[in-house]
Amino acid sequence: MEAVLASRLATDLSQLLPGEAASVVGVERGSPLRRRLMELGFVRGARVQVVRKAPMGDPVEVQVGGARLALRASDLSAISITK
Repeated sequence: MEAVLASRLATDLSQLLPGEAASVVGVERGSPLRRRLMELGFVRGARVQVVRKAPMGDPVEVQVGGARLALRASDLSAISITK
């Protein structure tokens, strides 16, 4: 039941605005960056926050764990989250 509810509320990281935080649900299986993103800390349950976006929207600075990373906006759509 809890997994069904979480999947209904899940969205992707590209939908968060600067200052908003969420929990990672997972990384899309077909993504070529899946392994690297998981190594960087984008694993189930990790808290992630959008710190800021560049003026044109790309790249996006995010904080996961104790690290701040700049990711392409297109890569954020592969990371599923729940608020």
